[in-house]
Amino acid sequence: MDAVKYGNQSLVVVANRLPVDRCEGSWSPSPGGLVSAVAPMVKESRGAWIGWCGTSDEEFEPFEFDGMHLVPIALGSDEYDKYYEGFSNATLWPLYHDLVVPPQFHRSWWKTYLSTNARFAQAAVDAAAHEATIWIHDFHLQLVPEMIRAQRPDVRIGFFNHIPFPSESIFAQLPWRDSILRGLLGADVIGFQLDSDVENFRSAVSRFLGISSEELPNTVRAYPISIDADAIHRVAEAEETQHRARQMREELDDPRCLIVGVDRLDYTKGILHRLRAYHELLEDGVLDPQETTFVQVAVPSREGLESYQDLRDEVEQLVGNINGSFGAMDRAAVHYFHHSYSFESTVALYLAADVLLVTSLRDGMNLVAKEYVAARHDSGALVLSEFAGAAAELDEALLVNPHDIAGLKDAIRLGAEMPPAEAQRRMASMAEVVDGHDIHRWARAFLDDLRPMPPTRAPTTAESTNQPINADPNQRTQYVHTAQ
Repeated sequence: MDAVKYGNQSLVVVANRLPVDRCEGSWSPSPGGLVSAVAPMVKESRGAWIGWCGTSDEEFEPFEFDGMHLVPIALGSDEYDKYYEGFSNATLWPLYHDLVVPPQFHRSWWKTYLSTNARFAQAAVDAAAHEATIWIHDFHLQLVPEMIRAQRPDVRIGFFNHIPFPSESIFAQLPWRDSILRGLLGADVIGFQLDSDVENFRSAVSRFLGISSEELPNTVRAYPISIDADAIHRVAEAEETQHRARQMREELDDPRCLIVGVDRLDYTKGILHRLRAYHELLEDGVLDPQETTFVQVAVPSREGLESYQDLRDEVEQLVGNINGSFGAMDRAAVHYFHHSYSFESTVALYLAADVLLVTSLRDGMNLVAKEYVAARHDSGALVLSEFAGAAAELDEALLVNPHDIAGLKDAIRLGAEMPPAEAQRRMASMAEVVDGHDIHRWARAFLDDLRPMPPTRAPTTAESTNQPINADPNQRTQYVHTAQ
């Protein structure tokens, strides 16, 4: 039987996407907090990043980019439909977000999710050096830790879930719940956003696998993710950004109060709830459409899924109704933009806004709330859903239950009328929290827990086969877990 063959990389990051985007035949860095936090560590260790290249039916060889070894995982159009849009976004996403829409369960999607996870795992096995650190990200890849562990007991494996983990009663609906739990338990360190996610996970493991919290050899804890606060500060303080913010307000006829929402167009974000609340505030005469303007940026997301198409139709219809009732020939009550903006333009919009609405029905964290706080620092008002993970840290925001339209209306009114001294106090308090726990501290905390190595032992014959990872959905992979 062949001995284990090790790769060269001491740090391997495995995520659904590479940290680069393909544009006009060349690669450019992707925006986003995860890339800004983790990429420097990958560069420092001359490590590898494994992920999908972002296009279907196109294959690329591994390549070097800005000090990182990038390993593209190709997805065919059928794999994309079943693994990504299907099982990840039409099964797991709604299930993990408290059934905001009904999840769909299809065995063909599950089989493709399993086989695709096996391909990501095999790439990590092939890249990792002896006793390497492998850090796996998010719900797309929950089977990967166990798959790697089956071949590589020498490595340290971390997994971080960026979205909520559902309650035991909701998770029970997933036909493949045991396999998902066993997949995650292949990791030495399993991270979630909130303590409630940790408790939900431990409860599910106890009920469905019969393993109590005391018996778990894994480290399971909360690591609340954050933002690159320094990057936000630099952009917000730039004269060009401040000029663009002033220009934005002028283009909107310089309203007395500018209310803003910035989200992906997703049913978990509560966009319809905030629009209904704003509509009623105009109807009640609490807000004057001649003095108040609402800007909603809804970045396109998962447009191939019917539930997202339906949401877009509902949002656009409601925006049309509000403008039909309260807009004027020269002034819209709601400005709705269904496209993405650059990082710099988004920060400028934060600076222009008097009130930011974050009305998530369920959110792992919501980094838009933290970005707004970092950009404003000592002014503005944040209306924040208590169902967003950020609410646990940003307790000086105006916290709301977005299902309570009357309460949401009160919070929007308070934000629009908040005295400057109170706004400054609240925002400065929240900025201190965000600045003190940024994305770089988050990444270091996770890796500090992951990297300590247990006493080295030689792999057993059963653990050292170096055979390709099994992706048969009818056969359960067994692994030997290195206890801490």
